[in-house]
Amino acid sequence: MTDLDKSAVVALLNRVLEMELAGVVRYTHYSLMVYGYGRIPIVSWLRGEATTGLQHAQEAGELVTHLGEHPSLAIGPLLETHNHDIGAILHESMEHERNTIAVYRQLLDLVEGKSVMLEEYARAKIHEEELHLGEVDKMLRKPGDIGTFAD
Repeated sequence: MTDLDKSAVVALLNRVLEMELAGVVRYTHYSLMVYGYGRIPIVSWLRGEATTGLQHAQEAGELVTHLGEHPSLAIGPLLETHNHDIGAILHESMEHERNTIAVYRQLLDLVEGKSVMLEEYARAKIHEEELHLGEVDKMLRKPGDIGTFAD
């Protein structure tokens, strides 16, 4: 880990930790607010996302302690729009995921060529989050639409 700006890396890892914990709260809340015929599979998916967010938060925290620092006890921003339509939930989810990906990309830029471990971690998380974003995009499309929703 030559030439690694440890304090900047730890700051970004703590930001990841906070963003992922915010996702846990957000997806758990969303899962409680789903009503209607499609409730069961949607609730299951949202709770799965909350579980994934917790795993991601724990991984970021483990890396912080691996670097000999203290993990943040804060949580990222939480937005309560009181709009619990499935489409609104998915739009909010996309925004949250894009913001989280941006932090992972900042981390990758900071560690690229300096730490294989951190570089691979950042790449793996970006990959996973981009796949998730693609799933949300597909859920926002109308049946039969091929083009991405984000276009």
